[in-house]
Amino acid sequence: MKEFFENVLRYPRYMIALILGIFFSVFQWVRPFIRNRTAAIAAVGFVASALLFVFFTLRAMLGLAPA
Repeated sequence: MKEFFENVLRYPRYMIALILGIFFSVFQWVRPFIRNRTAAIAAVGFVASALLFVFFTLRAMLGLAPA
């Protein structure tokens, strides 16, 4: 039974390591955009427009848009 709990306690550590690894790799990919102001503005605009597109598309598909 002791081995079982030791194994269960590994999962939160794995999850934390996985999340930190994802954030680190995304930050490494985004870092060049932070240094170039024009590219940063374009990247933020692209992400914002993509999120708005998904939001409005799902809203229309689910029938939540006002008639």
